[in-house]
Amino acid sequence: MKVVVLGAGLMGREVARDLSASDKVEKVYLADLDIEMVNDFINEANLQKIEAVYCNAEDEQQLRDIISKGDVCVNALFYEFNERVASAAIDVGVHSVDLGGHIGEVTENVLKLDEQAKEKNVTIIPDLGLAPGMINILVGYGASKLDRVESIQLYVGGIPVKPEPPLNYTRVFSLEGVIDHYTEPAKIIRDGQLVKVESLSGVEPIYFDQFGTLEAFYTSGGTSTLYKTFPNVKTLEYKTVRYKGHAEKFQLLRELGFFDRDNIVNVDGVEVKVRSVVREALKKKLYLGKKQDAVVLRAIIVGEKSGEQVTYEYETILKRDENSEVTAMAQATAGTIASVAIMIGEGTISQRGVFPPETIVPGKEFIEKMNKRGVIIKETSHRSSIVKW
Repeated sequence: MKVVVLGAGLMGREVARDLSASDKVEKVYLADLDIEMVNDFINEANLQKIEAVYCNAEDEQQLRDIISKGDVCVNALFYEFNERVASAAIDVGVHSVDLGGHIGEVTENVLKLDEQAKEKNVTIIPDLGLAPGMINILVGYGASKLDRVESIQLYVGGIPVKPEPPLNYTRVFSLEGVIDHYTEPAKIIRDGQLVKVESLSGVEPIYFDQFGTLEAFYTSGGTSTLYKTFPNVKTLEYKTVRYKGHAEKFQLLRELGFFDRDNIVNVDGVEVKVRSVVREALKKKLYLGKKQDAVVLRAIIVGEKSGEQVTYEYETILKRDENSEVTAMAQATAGTIASVAIMIGEGTISQRGVFPPETIVPGKEFIEKMNKRGVIIKETSHRSSIVKW
C-alpha cells in the first residue's frame, strides 16, 4: 500500500518512520510546506521508502492531488484542518485517519461526512492519537467483552521522567492544544447524566508504578465520542495525569486571563495577544530536548457479564529510550495512527463510512500491533458476584 502523511512536525515524521518500517507499506509520501526540512529528515534517518512532497494545506486542489497519491491518508496537521482533509480524501476516494481534535466540534463535523464516505467506498476514522485514540480503542475492546457497560474511567498523561520545578512539565505536543484542553469545558457522564465540568477541576491522586502518586484532573476533549457511543453508562470520566500541584498552577494562569483569546494589551504602542506571548514563553520554558518523557495510561471499564460484575483494566507506562530521538508521546501516538492506517490498507478494517475508533478498530489486533512497537499494553480483569437486594 501507499500512504500519504500530511504534516512533517514531530508526530508526522514519527508516523512516516513507523509506516516505512512496515512490510505492508510500499511507499510513504511525507507532505509539508518545509520541503527542505522533510528531505533532511529522510536523508539523516536513511528512510528510503519515504518521498518528500511540497504541500500547502490551504490550497484545496493541491491537497486533493497529494492525497490521491496514496491508498490511505494520515492527517498529522493541526486539528483545524481535519474536516478539510477528510472531505478532500472522500472526494478523491482515499481512506483517511487523523490525530483528533475535539475542540470546536471538529470531530463531530468529520463524523457528519459518513454518507459521502460510504458513497465513495472509503473509511474515515478521526481521533486516532493517544487520547482520544488509543484510549477509545481500549474502551471499545473492554466494552465488547461485557453484556452491559456501567462505568468508564480514563487516565492519561504525558509527563517528564525527571520533573523540574516550578511546573514539573515538559512540552511533548502542541502547547496551543494543551491550553485549549485546559480552558474548554470537559464533557462527562455523572449519575447517568451528561454534564459539563470545568477543566483543571476534580483533582484526585492516582498511583503509577515508577512514578508514585501523581494527580489527575478533568480536561476537555478526552471523552471525545465516547459519551455518544456509550450514552447509557452511569459514569464516564476522562482525566489528564500530571505531577502533583500542576493543575493549581495552571488554574492560576487561567484565572489571570493569560489563556483568554480576546485578552489584548497595548505594549509601547503595539497591540499584543496575551495568550500568544504566554504560549511562546512557556514553549521556551517547557522545551523537552533530549530529556526523557513518559506516557502513563489507564482505562477502567466496569460492567456486567453473565450475571457477574466484571472489571477490565488496561494500562501502559512508556518511557523514552535515553538513546532515542523519538519521544514516548510520539512513539505511542504515531504507533496508534500508523497501526490503524495499516489495518485499513490491508483490509483488516473493511467497513466503509466514518467511524469513531471505539466502534471499528479491533482491540485484540491493535494491542498486538502496539506490543510489537514496544508500547506494551497490559490487560487485567476481575470478577465479583452481583448482589441484588
